Amino acid sequence: MSAITLRRQALVRLKSHPTAAYWSKCAIEALFETPFMDLVFQAAEINRQHFSANQIQLSTLLSIKTGGCPEDCAYCPQSAHHATGVEKQQIMDVDDIVAKAKIAKSRGASRFCMGAAWRGPKPSDIEQVSKIIAAVKALGLETCGTFGLLQEGMAENLKTAGLDYYNHNLDTDPERYQDIIHTRAHEDRMDTLGKVRDAGLKVCCGGIVGMNESRAERAGLIASLANLDPQPESVPINQLVKVAGTPLADAEDLDWTEFVRTIAVARITMPASFVRLSAGRGGMNEATQALCFLAGANSIFYGDQLLTTANPEMDADKLLMNKLDLSPLSVA
Repeated sequence: MSAITLRRQALVRLKSHPTAAYWSKCAIEALFETPFMDLVFQAAEINRQHFSANQIQLSTLLSIKTGGCPEDCAYCPQSAHHATGVEKQQIMDVDDIVAKAKIAKSRGASRFCMGAAWRGPKPSDIEQVSKIIAAVKALGLETCGTFGLLQEGMAENLKTAGLDYYNHNLDTDPERYQDIIHTRAHEDRMDTLGKVRDAGLKVCCGGIVGMNESRAERAGLIASLANLDPQPESVPINQLVKVAGTPLADAEDLDWTEFVRTIAVARITMPASFVRLSAGRGGMNEATQALCFLAGANSIFYGDQLLTTANPEMDADKLLMNKLDLSPLSVA
């Protein structure tokens, strides 16, 4: 069957079943092969069927417990296995976190995302984090947490505290997972996602590109995300930030057109999800970011810092948004 036929079948299926289509890896590979301008156009059309073309959701990310993670993720500077200079720190005080959240809200962020460098939290950690979530939620912000693998009952506790979203990325193609991470399995991630869904939390789940993967492996990542049932409400697409001391510090640069293609394919296959232009924006020029927004990205991390790596400065983001006539999406 030709790539053109596969593309046509994929788009027909999408129009017939906009949120419930099963996406084979072959069909997604065929989408990646679509001529660049056609692919961006198709993604832009689909984006406008579900979202305003001129609004983006702004999330601010804060590391509330940094460094010393026992996982060996090849991309992560917080891993205790890598000599990156990131020092292990204890969890931040709740008042300091709330102060950061107030600043984020005053600058236009509608969601406050909190990350902790754990393989998974202990019950005592959940008790502490729950107090933090409740305090941030009281500010009128959406809340998101990324705390690692969850034990039974933890997701329910986070939901009760006021958590809206749980972030748990699938990172890469399931068939390549053990090449990137050796201390956990893909099935561990899926198990936590199941707990999150069962608790009634919204799912934030994406991955990282630019880790020396092939286009077929990028298609495998998108397929694993698009076939989650239901699809994630939020899909962060990260471009690898190369950090000295990590095994991927010398990864080959991903061509900007391939990143835009990935955004477009994510939008086509997950039409009702927020697609976040996440880590790696600091290395993208304004034109590339604009093309990503045209191709369906409608969310960014907004703030000068991600967990441990730099993000574009807020003033630069405000300037870009003004140039593109983009306005922040407010909390419903």
